[in-house]
Amino acid sequence: MAIPIDYETLRLIWWVLIGVLLIGFALTDGFDLGVTAMLPFIARSDVERRLVINSVGATWEGNQVWFILGGGAIFAAWPFVYAVSFSGLYPAMFLVLAALILRPVAFKYRSKRPDPAWRSRWDWALFVAGFVPALVFGVAVGNVLIGLPFRFDDDLRSFYEGSLIALFSPFALLCGLLSVAMVVLHGACWLAMKLEPGVVQVRARRFGVAAAAAAILLFAAGYVLIAWGPFGMRIDPAAIAGGPSNPRLSSSSVMAGAWLDNFHMRPWLWVVPLLGFIGVVLAAAGLRFRRDLMAFAGSSLATFGIIATVGLSMFPFILPSSIDPRSSLTVWNASSSHATLFVMLIVTAVMLPLVLLYTAWVYRVLFGRLTAEEIRINPDFY
Repeated sequence: MAIPIDYETLRLIWWVLIGVLLIGFALTDGFDLGVTAMLPFIARSDVERRLVINSVGATWEGNQVWFILGGGAIFAAWPFVYAVSFSGLYPAMFLVLAALILRPVAFKYRSKRPDPAWRSRWDWALFVAGFVPALVFGVAVGNVLIGLPFRFDDDLRSFYEGSLIALFSPFALLCGLLSVAMVVLHGACWLAMKLEPGVVQVRARRFGVAAAAAAILLFAAGYVLIAWGPFGMRIDPAAIAGGPSNPRLSSSSVMAGAWLDNFHMRPWLWVVPLLGFIGVVLAAAGLRFRRDLMAFAGSSLATFGIIATVGLSMFPFILPSSIDPRSSLTVWNASSSHATLFVMLIVTAVMLPLVLLYTAWVYRVLFGRLTAEEIRINPDFY
């Protein structure tokens, strides 16, 4: 059967779809992580902490599915990327998974006993479960921009030559802190929109404004380091976009500042990082002047702009190699087969709109502010 979409176009479509799934995860589970990362600092009494916890109590499990979808899509569409990243970054992935496993346990067990010490320990567990994934995800993105120390031999066996400690370089930590600031801002905007007016909401607004200032500074610092630092890679102009998926058949070279090439060639792309900055400013203004919907829309725009900037700056690279540029994985040399991408696209075209519609319906049903009185009288809350 002839496939009506050419291989190059399918690869581009799946590059966009992976970006959609990653941004979807950041937009949904991002505010969950931000809320729990702030929990011990913005809520003092038991009722206040239960108020914060239950602001995400009805949605956090569904939001986490986006993470699973993203990992599954990478496995199916970009098997080389999945194999290298999930094996080479295994210690970092283990940290994330351990934190994400801790999260449901903390949600479920936190209120099982009335002992304040018991509840406080689980509150700090929720903090860890929010802070650690946000930090490590950002650190992982920073390492992707730097390049990971992996290589392929002529039989396409991959070898990773890095360590867990080496992942936490200064630039990677900067990206990790930007990720934390981004989700804390998003979480603060969620709390401003979801909670009744009161002291917890006021504290969340203050945290959000501080996170917005940090996000602007860190995002700007990241641009400076990308523009004038030693990071960047260029692909051989002769690379065949519709060629076979074999990293050894293409060549790349390290070139400082090359991550800005796409923006220089297509100046209209500067709109995307600009949206990141504008979104942060809108979110901070919304928090400051109690325009809660504007604040949440701004933090969502900031999340989109920051993540999309990374993807656009690296295109067509997905996973560069710092020790063997020829082994770098790109949109053109690391995908599944033509037929696999096409069949998956048909399934996605049917299922993704259903997922989005169902998610929108759930949030519509659950829309509304949460009050302390509801927390006190409703036995179904955490």
